[in-house]
Amino acid sequence: MSSERAELAKFCTSRDWSKAIRVLDNLLSQSSLIQDICNRAYCYSQLELHKHVVKDCDKALHLDPTLLQAYILKGRAYSALGRKDDAVLVWEQGYEHAVRQSTDLKQLLELEELLTAAKKSTAASNDKDARQLSECVIPKSEPTNSCKSSETCNTRVVSSVGSEPCGDSSEVLQTESKPNEISYIPNGSSKKEKVEGFKGFHMGQNGNNGKQQNGTCNISIDFGARSEARGSTSDNRNKPDSITKISLVPSKSSDIPDMPSEPSNDSKGSKKFSVTRISKSKSINVDFRLSRGIAQVNEGQYARAISIFDQILREDPTYPEALIGRGTAYAFKRELDSAIADFTKAIQSNPSACEAWKRRGQARAALGESSEAIADLTKSLEFEPDSADILHERGIVNFKLKDFYAAIEDLSACVKLDKDNKSAYTYLGLALSSVGEYKKSEEAHMKAIQIDEKFLEAWGHLAQLYQDLADSMKALDCLKQVLQIDARFAKGYHLRGLLLHAMGDHRNAIKDLTIGLSIESSNIECLYLRASCHHAIGEYKEAVKDYDAALDLELDSMDKFVLQCLAFYQKEMALYTSAKANSEFCWFDIDGDIDPLFKEYWCKRLHPKNVCEKVFRQPPLRKAKLKKQDFNLTKPKIALLLAADRIGKSIQYHCQGFLPNRRQHLMAGLAAIEIAQKVSKIWRSLQSEWWFSNKSTSKSGRRPRRKERIIIPSHNSISETSTSSALEEKSTGQSVFSWLHLYSMAVKWRQISEPCDSVVWVNKLSEEFNTGFGSHTPLILGQAKVTRYYPHFQRTLDVAKTVVKEHGFVYNKADGTIDLSKDGKLEEILKAESCDDLYKVVGEDFWLATWCNSTAFEEKRLEGTRITLVKTGERGFDFSIRTPCTPARWDHFDAEMTSCWEVLCNAYCGETYGSNDFGRLENVREAILRMTYYWYNCMPLSRGSAVVGFSVMIGLLLAANMEFTGSIPEGRQVDWDAILNFDPNSFMDSVKSWLYPSLKVTPALKDLPDLASTLETTGSVVAALSSYSV
Repeated sequence: MSSERAELAKFCTSRDWSKAIRVLDNLLSQSSLIQDICNRAYCYSQLELHKHVVKDCDKALHLDPTLLQAYILKGRAYSALGRKDDAVLVWEQGYEHAVRQSTDLKQLLELEELLTAAKKSTAASNDKDARQLSECVIPKSEPTNSCKSSETCNTRVVSSVGSEPCGDSSEVLQTESKPNEISYIPNGSSKKEKVEGFKGFHMGQNGNNGKQQNGTCNISIDFGARSEARGSTSDNRNKPDSITKISLVPSKSSDIPDMPSEPSNDSKGSKKFSVTRISKSKSINVDFRLSRGIAQVNEGQYARAISIFDQILREDPTYPEALIGRGTAYAFKRELDSAIADFTKAIQSNPSACEAWKRRGQARAALGESSEAIADLTKSLEFEPDSADILHERGIVNFKLKDFYAAIEDLSACVKLDKDNKSAYTYLGLALSSVGEYKKSEEAHMKAIQIDEKFLEAWGHLAQLYQDLADSMKALDCLKQVLQIDARFAKGYHLRGLLLHAMGDHRNAIKDLTIGLSIESSNIECLYLRASCHHAIGEYKEAVKDYDAALDLELDSMDKFVLQCLAFYQKEMALYTSAKANSEFCWFDIDGDIDPLFKEYWCKRLHPKNVCEKVFRQPPLRKAKLKKQDFNLTKPKIALLLAADRIGKSIQYHCQGFLPNRRQHLMAGLAAIEIAQKVSKIWRSLQSEWWFSNKSTSKSGRRPRRKERIIIPSHNSISETSTSSALEEKSTGQSVFSWLHLYSMAVKWRQISEPCDSVVWVNKLSEEFNTGFGSHTPLILGQAKVTRYYPHFQRTLDVAKTVVKEHGFVYNKADGTIDLSKDGKLEEILKAESCDDLYKVVGEDFWLATWCNSTAFEEKRLEGTRITLVKTGERGFDFSIRTPCTPARWDHFDAEMTSCWEVLCNAYCGETYGSNDFGRLENVREAILRMTYYWYNCMPLSRGSAVVGFSVMIGLLLAANMEFTGSIPEGRQVDWDAILNFDPNSFMDSVKSWLYPSLKVTPALKDLPDLASTLETTGSVVAALSSYSV
C-alpha cells in the first residue's frame, strides 16, 4: 500500500493523471476510502473528464454528505459542462454544510467565492458568462486552485489515508477502474444533452428499425432489433448535424457527456476543448494528446481521433486509455471488429479497466454476440457494481436475448440508482409485459412519460401494451400523443396504421401508412401493411404496386426478409382475387384453385424460390378486368349489413389480445346468414322428403329409416354452394352436402375478409399433410407469456397431468415413449406447478396427446390436441398446443363430423321442423354444440378455426330459428373450452350456462333478402366487407 501511495505521489507530481488514476483504481478496489474517491475526482478534473468528476463526487457525498471538497469539485464540473444552474445549486448545498460545521474556513471561503462569481455571471451574455466563470473557477497557471503548490497539494493528498478531510480546499484526487471512458449517455436521463448523428452501439428494442432510442447514444449501436416497436425520436431527426459526445468513463444519471468541449443545446459549437490547465511551460504530454483525441471523437472527427490515438500507441502499444479511445472511435465508425480488438488489448494491458469490458460488451452486443456481451458487461459490474449505466446496458442486452427476468432484475436495479432514466423505465415496461406483468408494465411506461412527457418511445410502447390488452381507445390516445409531439414521426403512423388494421378500419389505416411512407419511403413494414389494406378492400392495382415495391427493397434483417417473402405470396393472391372479382362468389375457391405447394410455402412463410420454379404463376392485372366495385347501398344490402353487424358482434372474445374488429364482425355475420339461409333450404328439402316418407308409411306404422346421405337437388347445389372440394357429384345428377361443404362457406368468408392471413384446409396442402402439418398455438414462448393464450396455462397443465396419470408415459421428439411410471415420477408430475417442474421430472423435450370421446362410435377415443414442452435456452420453454392433421386422424374426425351433421339434420327435420318451442329444440341445440366440439378438436385449418367454428354455430342456430343475442363471457374462449375437455357433454354443459339464456327463438331469416343473390360477385362481397357507412 505504501509503495502505491508513493507511486501515486510521483505520478501526480509529474502530472501523469491517467497513471495516477490507474493507481487509485487499484487502491479503491482494495478499500473504498472517501479520500481516494475525491483524489480520483481531482485527477479526472485535470483530464477535463467532468462527467467522471460528477460521478465520483456523488459517490463521496453518498458516504459523507458534508464533504465540502466534493461539492466544490462537482460544482466546477457542472460549470465546465455549461450547467451553471446545477453548479450553483451544488455549491449552495456545500455552503450550507460549511456554515453549519465551520471546520474548514478555507473551503467555506472558496465556496462563498465560487457562489459570488457564479451569481454575478448570470447577468452577462452566454459568451461572457462562459469566460467569467472560467476565470473565476479555473486558474490558468496551475491545475489546483487553493493549494500552495501542486507539489504540496499532491503530497498532502497522497499522505492522507482518508480518515481526515483533505487539506486542500479546491481539489483532490479521484479514480475509476477506467480513466478516460466513452461517456454513456443514459437514454432515460432527465437533463439531456442530445446526442445525434450516431446509430451506434445502442441496444435497441425489437422493432427499432435501427433507430436510436430517445435521441441519446449509449455508445451503443443498435443494429435493428420486436417487434413489437419503436423507432427513433424527433431529436434524432430534427438535429441531424449535432455531434455525438462521448467520454471515456461511464456516466451517471445526470446524463451529461463527460467532455469539456460538450456544448449545451443553446451554445452548441461555442465551447471548444480547453487546455488551460496544462502548464504552458511543459511540453505536450500523453495526457494532453489523449484529451485531444477524446475531443475529436466528441466532435465526430473519428479519423482524426484514430490518428491521435495511433501516435500514442506507437510510443506505448499497450496504453489502455488510448486503446479504449481508439476502439470507441472505431465503434462509432461501425468498424466493430477493430473496436473489439482494441478493447481486448486494453483488457490485456489492464484487466481491471472496467470501461474496456463495458465497451467490448456493447460492441459484441451490436454484432449480435449477445452471450459474450453479457459476459463482458457482467465483468465490468464486478469493478463497478452500482453502475446504473452498465445495469441499463446489460438489461437491454438481456431483453434482446429474450431473457426477460434477467432484464427485469437489471433494469429494476438501474432505476433504483438512476431514478430519471426514462429509457430504463420503458425497457423495464417492455420486459414486464413480456412476462405478463401488465399493470407493472403500464406503471413503468407511465414513469418514463412522467420523466419526459415528450418521450416518443414510451408513448409508442404504452400504445402497444394497450393494443395487446385490447384497449383500442387508450392505444389510439397514446398514438395521438406521439403524433402531436412529432408530426413527422414515421413510426407513429405505422403503429396507428397497424392498430386501425387490427380494428378492421383499413381505409383509415391506408391514410396513416401513406403519410408514414411519405416520410420514410423504404419502410417495408408500412409498404407491406398498406398493400395488405389495399388488397383487403379490393384496390388490387394499388396492392400489387406496393407488393412490388416491397419486393424491390434491399433489406438488412431476417424479420424484414420474411415480410418480403410474404409480399410475393400476397401479390399472387391479390392477382387471383382480382381475376375472380366479377365472377360469382361461389367460384372463389382458394383451396381448389391454388397449387398445394404454393399454399404450403405460404403458410410456412418459406422462401418462394421453389414455388417460382414449380408452380403456375397468376397472370398480371388486366385493365379491362379492373372494374371498380361500386357498392350502392340498396335496401336489401342495408338490411343484410345491419343484420350481419348485429349477429357478428357475438363472435367477439372479451379477453386480452382480442381487439374488436368491425370487419371481422361483419364477415362472421354475413357468413352466419349465408349458412343459415342455405341450411334452411337443405332442411326444407329434407323435411319434404320426411313428410313424403311419413305419408307413405306402411300400415304397421313403422317409419322408414332416413337415408344415410343428405341429398340436395343438383339445381340448388351448383349455384348456391361454395367450394367444389366439399361436393361429391353423383351419377344421378345430385350432389351430397357434407359437413365440409357447411364449414367451407365460413372458411371462404374468413379467407376473403383478411386475405393476408393464410387460411387453408390442411388436407388440401401438399405432401406435408402426410407428415402431420397443423396449427401451433403457444402459451409460453421462451420466457414470454403469450397475451391471448397464457390465461389457459393452468387448465392446460392440469389436462397434461391427467393424461400422464392415465397413460404413465409421454413421447419424446422421435415419438418414442418416456416411461414415467417408476421412481415416483408420476407423483412428481402431479405436484408440478410450472414448465420447469415438468421438465425436471421428464428430463427432455416431450409431447402428449389429449383425447376426445367419440359419440358416433361407442367406447372410441379420437386423438385430440398435442401438448408439447420444449426447452429453449437456460430459463425458457415453448409450451404449446399443436394439432397435427395426419391422414389417419383426419379420417377419424371426418367420420365423426359426418355423423354429427346427420344427427343434426335428423334432429331438426321431422316433427321438430319449424318449431318455435325452445324446449322442443333442445336436441337440435345439443347436436349443434356437439359438432362444434369436434370441429374445434379437429382444427382442420392452418389458422382461423376458432372464428369459423363459432360462425357456423350461430349460423346453424339461426337456421333453426334461434338467434344468439348475447355475448361470450369475459375471459372465455370457446375453442379452448372444447380443446381442454375430454368429452363433448362436458363442453356442452360449460357452454349452455351462458349460451342458452341469450338464445331468442325468432324466425329472423324470413325478413332478410337472399344473400347469395344480393351479394352475387366476389367484388360485391369485398365491397360489402369494406363498407363503413352503414
